[in-house]
Amino acid sequence: MLTIDPKEAGNKESFKYLVGAVGPRPIAFVSTISEDGINNLSPFSFFNCFGSNPPVLAFSPSRRGRDNTVKDTYNNLLATKECVIHVVTYSIVEQMNLSSTEFPSDVDEFPKSGFTPLDSDLVKAKRVKESPVHFECKLMQMVELGGQAGSGNLAICEVVKIHINEAVINEKGGIDPFKLDLVGRNGGNWYTRANGEALFELPKPDGIGVGYDSLPDFIKNSKILTGNNLGSLSLIHEIPSDFDVNSFINAIEKNGQGMVEFNIYEDDLDHENMLATALSINENYSLLERTAKIAIENNEREFAWKTLLYSSKA
Repeated sequence: MLTIDPKEAGNKESFKYLVGAVGPRPIAFVSTISEDGINNLSPFSFFNCFGSNPPVLAFSPSRRGRDNTVKDTYNNLLATKECVIHVVTYSIVEQMNLSSTEFPSDVDEFPKSGFTPLDSDLVKAKRVKESPVHFECKLMQMVELGGQAGSGNLAICEVVKIHINEAVINEKGGIDPFKLDLVGRNGGNWYTRANGEALFELPKPDGIGVGYDSLPDFIKNSKILTGNNLGSLSLIHEIPSDFDVNSFINAIEKNGQGMVEFNIYEDDLDHENMLATALSINENYSLLERTAKIAIENNEREFAWKTLLYSSKA
């Protein structure tokens, strides 16, 4: 592995590896207003939420690596103790990028970036109409994290009002990630669009599973199952007994089909017909293991366990 000492590598090298590896990062699109009433917009990808009671968002208006100066956002936030944090969606990513231009401090960045300002309810900073989610915030604390070129400044903000475009709300009253279409920041010029096949569901563990250390060696040493597959198997609460496995297999009706059909079912992610076909062929271990893999990926964990335990006897 490439091993790096940040103190020896320096700020530029360290930054490259940090932002390249830690991503995609959510983007805080921050609106502030100066003491002279000048609107400012700027995106920050060192950003996340840090609690809901009180609701807290934090981002880092870091010092510039080239000359140790700070952005207008930092100065405005210290002066007014207020801001509005917006989410960045794919529909506004180019305008967001434009707003990162270092316009002079006396330039209103709303018209420069083509965004529409909206009055906020509880803070003076304007809201960006084109973003679907706005968080009106009060600065709780600004924590300086070094004071050197490239050092962060952690702006810890309490959310005092939230505005959400109803177009991104789902039928259950939550935010629909497909409708929201967020953008995340990676290293260099790379971004991630959180939509389409990039989105997937992963249910939280339901109770306490048996754990990875309880997996039989033949499963751990599989050449077909991935680490993710093994992690999913480890979530089962109890490993099926021999009786359960035999009862399960005996209830499967062989369909008399062969490898052509098996491969088709595998392409279709049809684990049930895969098993019926595998049992028809010759109860081949590798076919049963391939069946279990598809069952795992279909969130049919118990089906997969019973198939794998039977395969060890095949």
